[in-house]
Amino acid sequence: MSNFLFLKLFLFTVILISCNDNDGPEPPRDVQVQTLEDDEELVSFLQTHFYNYDDFTNYPDNYNLEILLDSIYGDNSNKIPLIDQVSIKLVDTEDRNQNIVQHKLYYLEVKKGLGKSPSSVDSTFVSYKGFLLNGDVFDERDYPIWFDLVNVVRGFRESLPNFSEGNFKINQNGTYEFDNHSKGLIFMPSALGYFSSNNVSIPAYSPLIFSVNLHLVKQSDHDGDSVLSIDEDINGDGNPLNDDTDGDGLPNMNDIDDDGDGIITLKEFDKDGDGTPDDTNNDNTPDYLDAEF
Repeated sequence: MSNFLFLKLFLFTVILISCNDNDGPEPPRDVQVQTLEDDEELVSFLQTHFYNYDDFTNYPDNYNLEILLDSIYGDNSNKIPLIDQVSIKLVDTEDRNQNIVQHKLYYLEVKKGLGKSPSSVDSTFVSYKGFLLNGDVFDERDYPIWFDLVNVVRGFRESLPNFSEGNFKINQNGTYEFDNHSKGLIFMPSALGYFSSNNVSIPAYSPLIFSVNLHLVKQSDHDGDSVLSIDEDINGDGNPLNDDTDGDGLPNMNDIDDDGDGIITLKEFDKDGDGTPDDTNNDNTPDYLDAEF
């Protein structure tokens, strides 16, 4: 009898372990397939929703107006859909097999700023609201915060250069007042957001919407080598994060010695102080990117 009981327990344990082996985390979805599904959802949303553009037309100098989205239905059936107003930016990423996948990023500058625009690696002083397609808000900043665009989701980083900063004044009570800045909307597929990450407020594979106010821009030099981070985009693709001249695993914008010759970029960039990168051997490669000099 005891042997029979032992056999039953053994079989139950084997079955339990086998079941647990199949209960591991679900592998990430195929990026190409997912971005097509996300785009269908985004286009459907843009076709069936509008923003309160009449308010911005009627009160052009009111920078405190909030961008509101609503369905085109009933009394709103004659409104202009967002799909007719947004611009599209194509953004390439790599999947886990290093294949290039192209994503559609939609953005709309509701109110134009009068100042300069950031690069994709600058710091920006922004207030924003982030929400899902069903309207659920997952993050919100009523008061501006500095964001290094290198450290935010790709869709946010790629969109902000399409907006412009404004100006500000300090009131007598010490508060700040901003005006003449960009206000806009960003619509991104999940691969340019949090993709397969799953948390309480953002389910996995969720396309995202951001309403953004871009108040101020600060140009960045992340490694302090006197070369602006955006100017370390050697291949000119707009993304300095993939430029690594000496192949040491650090992008040039984070590398104090870009060419790996043992002389820091700060000392090689412009020794004569004429504002132009030095090129000692006239080979059209500046010294700070030329390991021979």
